[in-house]
Amino acid sequence: MPLVAHNKLPTFERLRAEGTSVLPPGRASQQDIRELHVGLLNMMPDAALAATERQFFRLVGESNPIAQFYVHPFTLPELERGPEAQAHIDEYYEPFDRIREQGLDALIVTGANVIGPELAGQPFWEPLIAVIDWAMDNVTSTLCSCLATHAMLQFRYGKKRVPQPHKIWGVFPHRVLDKSHPLVNDVNTRFDVPHSRWNAVTRQQFEAAGLHVLVDNKDMGVHLATSADGLRVVFFQGHPEYDTISLLKEYKREVMLYANRKRDDYPPFPANYFHTREKALLNEYRGRIEAALADGSKLPEFPERLIEGRLDNTWHDTAEAVVGNWMGLVYQITHRDRRLPFMQGINPDDPLGLYGS
Repeated sequence: MPLVAHNKLPTFERLRAEGTSVLPPGRASQQDIRELHVGLLNMMPDAALAATERQFFRLVGESNPIAQFYVHPFTLPELERGPEAQAHIDEYYEPFDRIREQGLDALIVTGANVIGPELAGQPFWEPLIAVIDWAMDNVTSTLCSCLATHAMLQFRYGKKRVPQPHKIWGVFPHRVLDKSHPLVNDVNTRFDVPHSRWNAVTRQQFEAAGLHVLVDNKDMGVHLATSADGLRVVFFQGHPEYDTISLLKEYKREVMLYANRKRDDYPPFPANYFHTREKALLNEYRGRIEAALADGSKLPEFPERLIEGRLDNTWHDTAEAVVGNWMGLVYQITHRDRRLPFMQGINPDDPLGLYGS
């Protein structure tokens, strides 16, 4: 069922143009369909703010439950913003105080840029804890993405992420470990997920924290896990929300850092992402970059347009299915009136009824 364009956020028009079902508020109000209100705490840096917004809106909007989805983006004022991003936030995002007052059925928390190795020293740390603490008592389910997963594991479970010798970067196959869990109902037993991170929370750490690992790659690590009750918190360590070109954009950014002498080494290719032809084009481009740097000439244009149409997306359908399952579970156990006590009438230790009486 559709997203509802309850404000003038440009993301709605962008998604409508892509074919996503988006209802105007007037038409939505005439339908006798239950609403679900989903918060999106978007902590991504300015360059990725709108793209991340679209990616998660799209996944929620493609969910299957019979509901109208009102997605409420907000961020943390402690995060430093440039003028353009701040203007976007001021016009289209909601203050957390209003969201807390009106209530949510579900919450998505994105990653963020981190400076230095210690998460507890980041400007978002304390305000993020305040949002999560509120959500744990008042929101049916919170989905943490990548760095948000690492932060949650540290401040609620005492498990600090482990720096990796090399960046985990690319598209990797994963296997479902527990086919009985409704989050992975009717999902392929093996599927791809993009990753982009320098740190990891290991499967051993998830399990030592009493969390339930659902999807794993024995080399790249856990992608999907839940809190012990199966739903209160859902953890993504990968980026299933990524667009087909997201890793290309990241690779281009790293190449430009090298070209502008802000990175010492030339970036490697993201694993399992570029085909042979695209690697050849990019290797040829590297030669042109090196030549330009050597003789001080103008940098050549990155061959993005020659590559973007030839990339494969091997993860979106599964991402859509998992998020659809998540929205379905939230729909089943969330009370129509979000002001009532958390999951009224539901056993908070076993909201899905997974463990019997």
